[in-house]
Amino acid sequence: MIAPEEFVFVIDDDPSMRAALSSLLRSRGRRVETFASVAEFLGSGRAGAQGCLVLDVRMPGTDGFELYDTMQAEGRELPVVFITGFGDVETGVRAMKSGAVDFLSKPFDETALLQAVDTAMARGAHARDQREGQRVLTAHYATLSAREREVFRRVAAGLPNKRIAAELGVSEKTVKVHRAHAMAKMHARSLADLVRTAERLADASDTARAFSDGTPHSGELDSGAP
Repeated sequence: MIAPEEFVFVIDDDPSMRAALSSLLRSRGRRVETFASVAEFLGSGRAGAQGCLVLDVRMPGTDGFELYDTMQAEGRELPVVFITGFGDVETGVRAMKSGAVDFLSKPFDETALLQAVDTAMARGAHARDQREGQRVLTAHYATLSAREREVFRRVAAGLPNKRIAAELGVSEKTVKVHRAHAMAKMHARSLADLVRTAERLADASDTARAFSDGTPHSGELDSGAP
């Protein structure tokens, strides 16, 4: 299903190519915006929108690779389908190594272009879902008290309650209470779920340092109840 807020942004200095791509994509229900240059696209303020780019590699002024490199450096994650009238192995390899969805030489098959756009849109939607999931986890983690975080980190690292209690200078009963609170606040239904949550948090840039500070090495999993 095509999301109404998603756009295919076509950037190509050839007006006939822009018109042809716009017509093809619109015939498949896609919302399309076209631009004659990278500067025109950047000036439109659309670089932060949802969707994907169909981007010509060689254009006057800033070329497709330069735009893609800039967007990646700025954390903008619009998936890209590169197109070019000067296809060669070296350029194609560079495009794919940079993370492009596809690299198509003109004239390309319409089906190949449509499939590449579908893949790019799906990749973008998946990335957004992952970012939203990380945002929710980070928000949950922020509700934990300092002691709950200490217990959470150690439980997720596989330490048994007895060792956690010894490290923190508290009773096992206190550890179990904090563990139960942490699991509830993180919406973890099991120890395995808590460990997976911890792994995802460790990948989130805004919580990774706080989560990793003081985290012990993994040991035996404590299968006891919280």
